[in-house]
Amino acid sequence: METPNPMKVLSVTVGRPQSTEWRGETVHTAIHKAPVLGRVAVTRLNLDGDQQADLSVHGGPEKAVYVYPGEHYRLWRQELPDADLEWGSFGENLTTDGLLESTVRIGDRLRIGTTELVVTQPRMPCYKLGVRFRRADMVKRFLRSGRSGFYLAVAKEGTLSAGDAIVREPAAEPAITVADVVTLYTADADSRELLERAVKTVALPQAWREHFKQRLWDADS
Repeated sequence: METPNPMKVLSVTVGRPQSTEWRGETVHTAIHKAPVLGRVAVTRLNLDGDQQADLSVHGGPEKAVYVYPGEHYRLWRQELPDADLEWGSFGENLTTDGLLESTVRIGDRLRIGTTELVVTQPRMPCYKLGVRFRRADMVKRFLRSGRSGFYLAVAKEGTLSAGDAIVREPAAEPAITVADVVTLYTADADSRELLERAVKTVALPQAWREHFKQRLWDADS
């Protein structure tokens, strides 16, 4: 059953890899995004005009599109009053209204424009988030906040744009929320029930499920 639809896309942002200096080294990153006007094509691996710098840890079918809730920006502006926080500042492709980690579940299907996308996992940031904000503590701040955003796989290619409505079709049980996955990972939660649900959530990428399965085995040993 589809949920009521106050949800929408606030901004679409894309970017290609570029080089920047950080702590005396040259860093190659695509975390800097710029807004796109009009409709944008979404393919299995990317939005048109978007690329990843390091494909060993970024991108791929399970991380084709990155979503960040626009609701979080108000809190970040309070915490980082000197930062220039425009939509796309966290490297997201879609800044949204109405989708939060505490309610979005792994496997939820989102229909936006003519695309269909599936929620796969939260974002676990690398040091390049610190490069983007010029703050060495940014990764720890981000993880501690629980405001992770989440990745989408592309179930149906199409186009989308800022202003598009988002229709969410909830995943079937026993799917867990994005926030649950973050809690299990960052807080080392020992809830056996939650770990078992994570292992059974088929839309969660295999590497995550194997990690949580090992946690269950360790608890039994």
